[in-house]
Amino acid sequence: MTISILKLAGASALALALVAACGPETPVPDIPEPEVVAEPAPPIAPDYATLVAAPGRIDGDAAKDAARKPADVLAFSKVMKGATVLELEAGAGYYTELLSRAVGPTGKVIMQAPKEFENFYKDALAARMKDNRLANVTVSWSPFDKLEAADASVDVVTWFQGPHELWCKAACGNIPMGAPAASFAEIARVLKPGGYFVVMDHSAVAGAPDTAGNDLHRIDAAIVKPMIEAAGFAQEEESQLLANAADDRTKGVFDQSIQGRTDQWLIRYKKN
Repeated sequence: MTISILKLAGASALALALVAACGPETPVPDIPEPEVVAEPAPPIAPDYATLVAAPGRIDGDAAKDAARKPADVLAFSKVMKGATVLELEAGAGYYTELLSRAVGPTGKVIMQAPKEFENFYKDALAARMKDNRLANVTVSWSPFDKLEAADASVDVVTWFQGPHELWCKAACGNIPMGAPAASFAEIARVLKPGGYFVVMDHSAVAGAPDTAGNDLHRIDAAIVKPMIEAAGFAQEEESQLLANAADDRTKGVFDQSIQGRTDQWLIRYKKN
């Protein structure tokens, strides 16, 4: 706790002035105590490696950890205890479960996906959410450009392996999910000032057109970056954590020769 030296000096000067003005026989009125201002408590980072290694995860999740490096990704994402996290395109919830552990009982995770995606992982999601095992998680079936969160209510938005969906047409088995610019503006709307947007996707060949999002489920980061910045974000850090030089980035992400081991870009932005 800190006490303003200027306030103390001002109070002392006022008391002396009152004594001089009133004389020695006149009672000096009480001077209010200076305001004590408490410093806000800094956010607490969980032990990401411990929460990933803790028992109780859904069968099959841990087998993906070596390739996905979740403890490092969560640390990069700056997900803190007590935070509110909006997880875009959460899928069957591999990261949802870890985010739930990271924010703890005082935090909140909103797992989002367009309603049209539900049948892709309906049963797996039901198993993960069964018996309220993730009590701090809510499911939001909503478009990318109409998110179910109040203005400036979210600390971190994650979008893992997903922005290419903005260019994915009917050939992907779904309908267009919202104009890219509108979607990134919506992310900015729900984030608190200073909040983080952490985005990851499968890399396309440099210079590849946005149609790679539909054809290969990949996107060149150079397409996405200016759109995110135009929505009011500043790039804070780009990571090579999930880079894989063995991926030539020309095959679809479901090709058996590369599935689960694609080269991926990972960037953290901060809302201005």
